[in-house]
Amino acid sequence: MKYINYLAGAALLIATSLSSYAQKYKTPADTIKLNQEYIKLNNDIASLNSQLTTAQNSLPDYQSKASTAQEAAQSAASDSRQKASRATGGNIGDVKTAKNKANEAYSKAKDAKSANSQLDKLNEKMKKMNADIKKKKARLKELDQMLADIRAQHPAK
Repeated sequence: MKYINYLAGAALLIATSLSSYAQKYKTPADTIKLNQEYIKLNNDIASLNSQLTTAQNSLPDYQSKASTAQEAAQSAASDSRQKASRATGGNIGDVKTAKNKANEAYSKAKDAKSANSQLDKLNEKMKKMNADIKKKKARLKELDQMLADIRAQHPAK
């Protein structure tokens, strides 16, 4: 019974939200608002394209930083392993050296993780920008259709 209530509520919500997507601008007097929204959307798209281009241009730097940090972490881990194996049969000096190398390897691993995280964030940001651009372009098409409908209903004299 609860499932049916949830389903009915969801259907009601969807039905009421569909009417909100109906054509917003219908009369020639609305063309001023339509044009303002159109200009705002075009400016937003231009801004997003600029930000996207900047992000795409910085992508190779982030990739390079991530790969360099990954290589440094692997090298430090290998060096740490060698020092640790030497310390098992060595003296106190070897143990201290192994500990220092382990700390260095840990630090390099954190740096590599941070660089990969930054790269992932940049990729996510670019995906979001592309999705926003796509939504705004779709809205522009809707506005074009609304303008065409207004012009069809009220032809210029």
